[in-house]
Amino acid sequence: MDLCEIARFERILEKGDGFLRRYFTPEEQVYIAARGKTAAQSAAAMFAAKEAFLKATGAGIGGGIPLAAVAVAHEDSGRPYYVLGAEARQRMEAMGASAAWLSLTHEAGMAGAVAVLE
Repeated sequence: MDLCEIARFERILEKGDGFLRRYFTPEEQVYIAARGKTAAQSAAAMFAAKEAFLKATGAGIGGGIPLAAVAVAHEDSGRPYYVLGAEARQRMEAMGASAAWLSLTHEAGMAGAVAVLE
């Protein structure tokens, strides 16, 4: 599980797209940009999802899996899911897991994510 403050992502987005380019895939960047007024809320939740996955694998930030290798996409219904790059998938499979499930939420200035490896 991970939590991110939405106001922090409002400040980040006001500074330009450097942070997004560094940590988010091009597809994630397009999704965030399309969210309009809720872009910071979406970016915060998606970043929390990346950190939650890294925690679930035991890697953590700086543990050998780039944040962009843990992407978040959404079904037409809005349900989020992980799109894993090679490094993330290998780490998950090395733990004996074959699937990663994701839940996102945001409320009262915070965005949260829960990752479950199965």
